[in-house]
Amino acid sequence: MVSPVPTVLILPGWQNSGDAHWQSRWEALYGYTRVQQHDWMQPLRGDWMAQLEEYVLAAPTPVVLVAHSLGCMLTAAWAEHSQNTHKVQAAFLVAPGDPEREELRAALKSWSPVVKQRLPFTSQLFGSTNDPYCSFARAQEFATAWGAEFVDYGACGHINGESGLGDWPDGHDRLQALIARAI
Repeated sequence: MVSPVPTVLILPGWQNSGDAHWQSRWEALYGYTRVQQHDWMQPLRGDWMAQLEEYVLAAPTPVVLVAHSLGCMLTAAWAEHSQNTHKVQAAFLVAPGDPEREELRAALKSWSPVVKQRLPFTSQLFGSTNDPYCSFARAQEFATAWGAEFVDYGACGHINGESGLGDWPDGHDRLQALIARAI
């Protein structure tokens, strides 16, 4: 029996992902669905979790989450509370933002404490050695807590539009490999 093509949900981080971001490019290239949030500038964890729940419930096929930055924190928080995690096949987690960093705490106060519960689905986390929003050690800590395979992606900043990745074909190949392993 052939598995259905998964519904890929794009989970941008705080302030959304701009046109140059690989998430936006993947949305345009591959038809993936961006989970739209009510407020990208003042993100509230509960509100963002409710939005993700709506998209997961509406998905016509099993879901794959493609998260960046605060989207990684959203994945963990949602998975801790949702009764629908069985609908998710895998999570592709890139450059988690750390809302407990001193300079981010005030703006992201509803995101603390960070959920550190094992994810109930296959996951892979990409960390950068020079990410300005999350130390490399902290990214590894998140991967361990969530049960995610950790990928050292070298010195790529926040692995976003400013990282010069363009369409990030290597990332998309890795996403496809993750999906193949998860189904």
